[in-house]
Amino acid sequence: MANHLLSVLIWLPIVGGALVLALGNRASAARWTALAVALATLVASLGLLTGFDYANPGLQFVEQHAWIPAYDIHYNLGVDGIAVALILLTTIVTPLTLIGAWTSVQKRVSQYMAAFLLLEGVTVGIFAATDAILFYVFFEAMLIPMFLIIGVWGGPRRIYAAMKFFLYTFLGSVLMLVALVYLYLKGGSFQLADLYALPLTAREQTWLFFAFAIAFAVKVPMFPVHTWLPDAHVEAPTAGSVILAAIALKIGGYGFLRFNLPVTPDASHEWAWLIIALSLIAVIYVGLVALVQDDMKKLVAYSSVAHMGFVTLGTFIAFTLVRDFGSVDAARLGLQGAMMQMISHGFVSGAMFSCIGVLYDRMHSRQIADYGGVANVMPWFAAFSMLFYMANAGLPGTSGFVGEFMVILASFQKHPVIAFLAATTLVIGAAYTLWLYRRVYFGEVGNAHVAGLKDINGREALVLGAFAAGVLLLGVWPKPLTDLMEPSIAHLATQIATSKL
Repeated sequence: MANHLLSVLIWLPIVGGALVLALGNRASAARWTALAVALATLVASLGLLTGFDYANPGLQFVEQHAWIPAYDIHYNLGVDGIAVALILLTTIVTPLTLIGAWTSVQKRVSQYMAAFLLLEGVTVGIFAATDAILFYVFFEAMLIPMFLIIGVWGGPRRIYAAMKFFLYTFLGSVLMLVALVYLYLKGGSFQLADLYALPLTAREQTWLFFAFAIAFAVKVPMFPVHTWLPDAHVEAPTAGSVILAAIALKIGGYGFLRFNLPVTPDASHEWAWLIIALSLIAVIYVGLVALVQDDMKKLVAYSSVAHMGFVTLGTFIAFTLVRDFGSVDAARLGLQGAMMQMISHGFVSGAMFSCIGVLYDRMHSRQIADYGGVANVMPWFAAFSMLFYMANAGLPGTSGFVGEFMVILASFQKHPVIAFLAATTLVIGAAYTLWLYRRVYFGEVGNAHVAGLKDINGREALVLGAFAAGVLLLGVWPKPLTDLMEPSIAHLATQIATSKL
């Protein structure tokens, strides 16, 4: 099985999704079958850890099969430490999402559960593909289940939000396809290893850099192409928001690491200032925008944009450190910080949207003004929420602190002003996060509806407890995750240090 483990992780949830879809109107069977498939995928994914060589920076669990050999398109899979971390995040969050959504949807349950399994399979395919066209196919396929989740089970403006999500992402990915075709015409291969070795002029790299950057910036999402995200979150069902924030946004950051940095290293260095500037705008401006929101989901959505700004900041600050200062260690610190922030954000944002879902299931409102004093009637829920809100604010001892601190340290070695601007997120993030918590959870009981709320049940406690374990474990003991990714991060740092000119 080890030789085909990645294929199992891709196709088990996809085939399982088809099986769930075939169950039709049998809602209970659909829920239990979907959960069984997701748990089986999680158990299988643990084989990535037990069989992984931590000292090897290259690709492991490699699979190679001909697909369209006339155009050098192959079904090629392989993972390094970076990809393994993101695949495990996907397989952990998916069953938690299904458990959290157990009773929230009563119509078309089999289709709903099948959409999440399909999304899991194609997302693993994105992280495992080592053929650029295979990556593109999975990248585009992810749009289908996410579009359906928002458009079918979303809120009153679900069609608008789904179309906006689809058009933003699809138009960006068209540019990526054009770039891939150009690279094939120049080098005759779609294999990532061949693209990394392909010599490119400065002008070619610039055009390719922006084609890839726009595609992945939309996914992150970066300022100013972030406007689809708040609409998508507000209209999506709770489980859709959890998956979107915890997993889907990470595809953009992964794309930067897999394509922009190694394929166009010189253009990435030349234009790093632009990405750094846009990242700082996301960290500061979008954080300020979050302060004025009156919808809990929209506030956390803007918070996601701000926190993902640390991912792109850490990624591209590495270029200036390794190229301008020759500091490979500092560059590795920035890249590690970016990856830690991605994994941490997966747990923290997933948990926060789950908390909002718990309240919405009871009150059918996301408006902050409709709450107040929730801690008086839901003490256990308020305790879990406090942990996640503190992590979102970057409290030391939680996962939210680790990645941001590493990126700030790396930024300081570039320029103290950049580090200062990046660190303002700790203040702004604390402001909008704690103010939200204050208005929703503290104070006197806001109204009769809040007074009638019941504390979390066992199913909800299981989901929030699992998220809490991830937040605390990564905050207190991040070493296993950094050890997993370090060889791959070091190899990537040497790639971006090497010019193609």
